[in-house]
Amino acid sequence: MSLLFVLAFLVGPPAVLLTVIGPPLRGWPTSEQLRAWLQQPLTEETLTAGLAIGAWLIWLLVAYTVAVRIIIRLRATTAWLRRMPLPTPLQATASGMAGAAVFGVTTNTVITTPPEPPQPAATGIATLHDETAPDDHRDQAVREDGVTVAGGWLPRDVAEQVTAAAALVWLRRRRDYQPHPTQPDDTDLTPLPPTVTAVQAALADTPSTPPSDESAAPLEALPAGGVGLTGPGTLPVGRGLLVTAILAGQRRSPTSLIVTKATLALLLGPAAETLGRRLPLTIFDTVDEAAQLLHPADPVAGEAIPGRRQGETSSGNDPRKIVLLNDHDGSEQQLNQLAETAAAAALVVVLGERPGGPNWHADSTGHLRDPHHPDMPGPRLCVLNQTATTDLLTIIASPNPAPPHPASGRPPLTYAGPPELPLPRQVARHEPTRLSTTPRQRLHLRVLGDPQLLIDGKPLTIRRSAGLQVLVYLAVHPDGADTAQLTDAIWPGLPRHSLTGRLYTILSDLRRTIRTTSDLPVIEHTDDRYHLNPENIDVDIWELQAAIHQAAATFAHTTAAWQAVLSAYHADLANTRTWPWLDPHREATRRRIVDLCATLAGKEHDPHRVLQLLQDGIHIDPYNADLHRLATDALTALGRHEWRSARCPQP
Repeated sequence: MSLLFVLAFLVGPPAVLLTVIGPPLRGWPTSEQLRAWLQQPLTEETLTAGLAIGAWLIWLLVAYTVAVRIIIRLRATTAWLRRMPLPTPLQATASGMAGAAVFGVTTNTVITTPPEPPQPAATGIATLHDETAPDDHRDQAVREDGVTVAGGWLPRDVAEQVTAAAALVWLRRRRDYQPHPTQPDDTDLTPLPPTVTAVQAALADTPSTPPSDESAAPLEALPAGGVGLTGPGTLPVGRGLLVTAILAGQRRSPTSLIVTKATLALLLGPAAETLGRRLPLTIFDTVDEAAQLLHPADPVAGEAIPGRRQGETSSGNDPRKIVLLNDHDGSEQQLNQLAETAAAAALVVVLGERPGGPNWHADSTGHLRDPHHPDMPGPRLCVLNQTATTDLLTIIASPNPAPPHPASGRPPLTYAGPPELPLPRQVARHEPTRLSTTPRQRLHLRVLGDPQLLIDGKPLTIRRSAGLQVLVYLAVHPDGADTAQLTDAIWPGLPRHSLTGRLYTILSDLRRTIRTTSDLPVIEHTDDRYHLNPENIDVDIWELQAAIHQAAATFAHTTAAWQAVLSAYHADLANTRTWPWLDPHREATRRRIVDLCATLAGKEHDPHRVLQLLQDGIHIDPYNADLHRLATDALTALGRHEWRSARCPQP
């Protein structure tokens, strides 16, 4: 109908004008006509001609607008057709065979099979507890072969190792934290880099397998002696090789990365100088040093090899070496000599044209292709931009030595009684209002342990994983959160402008789910911030915070106060979920209990009670090294030296 209307509008007015008035110009006016028009401009004939010319101009304007819109539509359609994936010859053959099989089947018997239940989308993340729930992460491409982030693409196994490295960062922070009740140091509770959180969010709520040693498997498809990489994906693939090889070297896979200083600067930019010293790789200045390092013959005993890391020896169990350099690191003769030297000892990858050797083309998606065998599919390697590479290497690199904690040099724990100054009350972001005692429907949000929303003690099934995240996030932030904070936490790495509508859908579905069993408003929206209504819902983490505050301000009945804290803290914050925004809040909650444990232990007179408190704290955080040290001091004070390693082993 729209097309017919446009055609009628374009063809109708010209036809009417030509039929009634005629063409707009019948020739140029003569001198006599011009003199007559100047003497009497407003005549019936001149007015008719002016109106006709105006009508033709309006029609030309409309025709021009329609033509422009048609050209824009044609360009968009052409661009879409260029991006539309075409089937490969193998896929076309399989489709043809399947079609022939379908149309060749006789229709004498009709077999009706029940439809299969809907499965989660292959390009998203399946929600928990309900496989038919809508996908909340359909923009974060997670497939069996890899994970797509804003900075590139990672194979699935490499992404799993990134999440494992991120978990080790938080374990290291737990180990190194030193309890300090009056001035707790939470400066290290900064979130991990955006690319890392995007990978964590992409793999959250999905079946995960332990990282295997196959992350370097695509490298096995490269030529044995090495290869040169050309094409638009050369540098992104080089950064992916850097991350993949370092991650593989951190595990049982014996992989050692050797790189030139110029290549590292080319891949990482300004971060190469600071990150290079903290990464488990060997950096050399020239290609000649690399050739000497890869020479199969060992040097004379006691002679140092340039570029060899301290403690590295030439044994039969030397790790598999990968040499990464660019085509400007040396001359053609030096590169050929290095390739001959490393033919059996290492895999030499040249970022650029490799003289006298195989050169493969790398596209921007990480797919490699051998020009001599264009029909043979090549491997796909990890591709990363400079920002994403720096983010990932930050969690892999060894941490900078932290300055000594003010309490690190304190003497062993003594039992001189309570401190002279009263312990300050912990700063609370929100004091939850207690529910009234009027009998009514009770809503309880449990976020310690497996998050669940309970209505009259019965769990309510929340279809969307993002809806459960909203509840937990608002429980951890009693003051509320705005739209930007919620979208950045739940969908890190995705453009915020495309997530607002999705968040509104999640909130509407969550409210509708709660209204099916309860008429109490739980999530309120005031001053552009969402928050839980403390009048209508109990939250266990609020009760824990109140118990910690009361115990910190109690000088008598410390045993009862501590037992109240232990009863309230029955598990870590959302310990069954791997949402990346949880880690700082989970660790901060745990640290407040560790601080309280050290505080109460310092106030106790009975050494046995001190030991019991510290053992309770170790049970809550078994990775904290300072709690183990304090427990060791307590065992020493009791004269139980034989129990030190059994009860309080050093982590």
